[in-house]
Amino acid sequence: MPMVSTAIETAFLKIPSLGLVNPSCTTSKLVGRSSVSLRFRLQFRPLAISSASAAEAASASSSPSSVVEYDNSKLGPGSLGHLTRPDFPILHQEVNGSKLVYLDNAATSQKPTPVLKAIQNYYESYNSNVHRGIHYLSAKATDEYELARQKVANFINASDSAEIVFTRNATEAVNLVAYSWGLTNLRPEDEIVLTIAEHHSNIVPWQLVAQKTGANLRFVELNEDEVPDVRKLKEMLCKKTKLVVVHHISNTLASVLPIDEIVSWAHDVGAKVLVDACQSVPHMVVDVKKLGTDFLVASSHKMCGPTGIGFLYGKSELLNAMPPFLGGGEMISDVFLDHSTYAEPPSRFEAGTPAIAEAIGLGATIDYLSGIGMERIHDYEVELANYLYNSLLSVPNVRIYGPAPSQAVKRAALCSFNVEDVHPTDIATFLDQQHGVAIRSGHHCAQPLHRYLGINASARASLHFYNTKEDVDDFIRALTDTISFFSSFK
Repeated sequence: MPMVSTAIETAFLKIPSLGLVNPSCTTSKLVGRSSVSLRFRLQFRPLAISSASAAEAASASSSPSSVVEYDNSKLGPGSLGHLTRPDFPILHQEVNGSKLVYLDNAATSQKPTPVLKAIQNYYESYNSNVHRGIHYLSAKATDEYELARQKVANFINASDSAEIVFTRNATEAVNLVAYSWGLTNLRPEDEIVLTIAEHHSNIVPWQLVAQKTGANLRFVELNEDEVPDVRKLKEMLCKKTKLVVVHHISNTLASVLPIDEIVSWAHDVGAKVLVDACQSVPHMVVDVKKLGTDFLVASSHKMCGPTGIGFLYGKSELLNAMPPFLGGGEMISDVFLDHSTYAEPPSRFEAGTPAIAEAIGLGATIDYLSGIGMERIHDYEVELANYLYNSLLSVPNVRIYGPAPSQAVKRAALCSFNVEDVHPTDIATFLDQQHGVAIRSGHHCAQPLHRYLGINASARASLHFYNTKEDVDDFIRALTDTISFFSSFK
């Protein structure tokens, strides 16, 4: 008997956790509205989730206290999402026969037309190396490159553009501080305080530096609201503490930490602070002067800019005292056969030909975001975040991680979640192949956090200002269908 060929069967074959077992055995299942004959049994990947987590999921999905109101008038046809979507060409396409619904913005954001044009214009009109030429093209490229640095400084309210170091990404920026400041300043028994919710890029460099220096890492766990316990963090700080390493917004929990308070507590014991602002700089006003932080890192590609460039903010007095991270051209003052002298920051930390087009694209990104207004973006995303949370909370057997939104708690516009008895990678695969909905699945570069939560992976839907209420509605409908599909095999 020939196998019936349908789109659903194609999805079956592509879902990673489905294995072929005893292919001679025929199984009939009702899938959605159609009956499909399958000549194989299905094996589903087990989802490691504790019984306590399952119980919490059940209670959370039925708890009215978890629901926070949203302003529907701000999410209607004239919303910021509707107004800006035309600027993003990539959003206007079909994927696997369905309209693309892009909800993977915490991984990377899409790029508006002005940014794409700025990069194209550089390559078409004044492509040249910077800082090393006196001809017109080189001078213009240098001016635009340095103007981009000034735009970044203005965007985060740094005192001077020399406090902005361009890097390949935020990961490199953290490593720059770890190897330049860390290896110079950390001693045996010194302490670095972090949270278990940090991105791997904000953990691994410090593990490496701790191994080299003898410093100790101390980790802050979550409180009952599934937010890093800042009260415990404050209690951990002591004279041994030399550095506090924290995220501003968690890429998994959607929680927002009180950075200004953490900085104040750290400075009281003489410690420095490094802030991972990758999930905050694209979505809200970030003012380094008000925060008081010593170092801050962010990545262009998460803020509607190009990949391949990020930046480090460092206080001038700290950067001036730090040795080079990499050696080569551009970062030197003079080179002799037996020694070299080094340029002043930021050039000291930008060895070799930089990512010129990417920096110019980042500058165009900041122009675009500033034209909208970061407060406007944040206000809109708070409403959209509440709508996403409430909508997802209404789906049975869904467990959302992180704090419940309230008048006092403003979640970022993302939700990491699990569905009982369905692996998140299967959810993401089915959403993509059957509905054109793009979400993320896995550990989101936060394995210690996932282990603490008693799981090995989660699904994550994350929004940006060009998303709309309709995107959320499409996602919820698609997720409901996905759950129904997998439930049919129980």
